[in-house]
Amino acid sequence: MLGRYPHRQELRQLVAHLRRGGVIAYPTEGVWGLGCDPRQRQALRRILQLKKRPQDKGVLLIAGRSCETSRYWSDAGVPAGRLAECWPGTTLVLPARPQVPVWIRGRHPSVAVRVSRHPGVCALTRAFGGAIVSTSANRAGQQPARDLRTVRRYFGTRIPVLHARLGGQRRPSRIVDARTGQILRR
Repeated sequence: MLGRYPHRQELRQLVAHLRRGGVIAYPTEGVWGLGCDPRQRQALRRILQLKKRPQDKGVLLIAGRSCETSRYWSDAGVPAGRLAECWPGTTLVLPARPQVPVWIRGRHPSVAVRVSRHPGVCALTRAFGGAIVSTSANRAGQQPARDLRTVRRYFGTRIPVLHARLGGQRRPSRIVDARTGQILRR
């Protein structure tokens, strides 16, 4: 049975794995995700290979607090109050800082960032000390995994897992352009 919060020992092991360039699976608000340290290009390449996803699409970053994501985005051109009205919960597409590598942002001048309320995500990114990559745990064309059994069916048992429950949402988070407020995905 998966609990609501991860155990400290499990968090330490997962953080060590991320820092070594590993990939992990973890539950989010609505679906299971694959994650890695966004600063490690080889780790992200492994995720893209597992998912059979092109690099040019870019990836989402997730954290439990906005300060864990701020090195990746700028609020230039973002209306005052937009971040507060959308976080936590909504994925915002924000202008990327110049130093954000192409393997994170893809072909875009922006970066997608979500500040989450999911207790497991919050505990994980706090222990890690920053944002991690968040992309749904599925291969291109498959449905995102909504349970650990499906994660294992898609990717086997070699990927370490954060043992916690999904957050209860029925769908992945809404994506909003932070500058315009336009909903890009419901």
